[in-house]
Amino acid sequence: MSELERAAIDIREAAPLMKRAAYASLSVAALLIAVKFAAGLYTDSVAILSSLVDSGLDLMASAINLLAIRHSVTPPDRNHRFGHGKAEALGSLMQGAVITGSAAFVLMEAVQRLMSPEPVRNAQAGILVMAFSIVATIGLVTYQRRVIRRTGSTAVSADSLHYTGDLLMNASVIAAIVISAYTGIRVADPLFAIGISGWLVWNAVSIVRLSFGVLMDRELPDADRTTIKQLVLAQPGVLSMHDLRSRSSGPNVFIQFHVEVDRQISLLAAHAILDSIEDELLERYPGAEVIIHADPEGVVERRDHFER
Repeated sequence: MSELERAAIDIREAAPLMKRAAYASLSVAALLIAVKFAAGLYTDSVAILSSLVDSGLDLMASAINLLAIRHSVTPPDRNHRFGHGKAEALGSLMQGAVITGSAAFVLMEAVQRLMSPEPVRNAQAGILVMAFSIVATIGLVTYQRRVIRRTGSTAVSADSLHYTGDLLMNASVIAAIVISAYTGIRVADPLFAIGISGWLVWNAVSIVRLSFGVLMDRELPDADRTTIKQLVLAQPGVLSMHDLRSRSSGPNVFIQFHVEVDRQISLLAAHAILDSIEDELLERYPGAEVIIHADPEGVVERRDHFER
């Protein structure tokens, strides 16, 4: 299923799915904070500490995400005729800032421990806790991806992206504990923590780029634009099309373009052609906002020079 098809779900169906995904993130983050806090005290591992900090910021980011989602699915109103979908991207930007802050904290702690290495205590307990974290995170990411396939939500995508990063982080924490505890290489723990901080920054950059694409009204991918063109040009009475413009905003998708029709037909006949096109697009992409302008065949007008 294409990005547009995922995003063009009816808002009434998308809203509860997105909210449930946000609540699931909050619940998993809170659970992991509790178990990692206990494990951090028990093992004195800076790698587990870094993972604990990340889970704490996951909780904060997921709370921001929930607020953004609740606002983004609010129906259009008098002052927001295009809806509130960009609230998702704003929430994702805040997530990026939070994750960057956590990376800085982890890096400082790791450098300090690198200068004064300390042994990891009770390694088995730490390994069990991180293994549990991996299982819980896999369950959450699997559910989030199902929601993303149905809604195309930017906020849920950003949330899923950094939880996917957490899987690698948790695995690296296990590796750090094993190396530090069973080989005596104490610097392994802080070195892995430094690597984790770099991974966090990479995730933050990915989330920010995704969010800016929505906020700056980035065009939908070429594959989606090609699909739209094929659907439109296949409709009886359509001679050509041009000036296709598209964008997504949260669960909302906007499509607009011009079509050329026979200059001899009546306005009523042209209107019927446009209705047929709109019905076809909405059947394929339910919930999309479609705006079509009809041009008489052969009329020369200024064309969109970015049209591909």
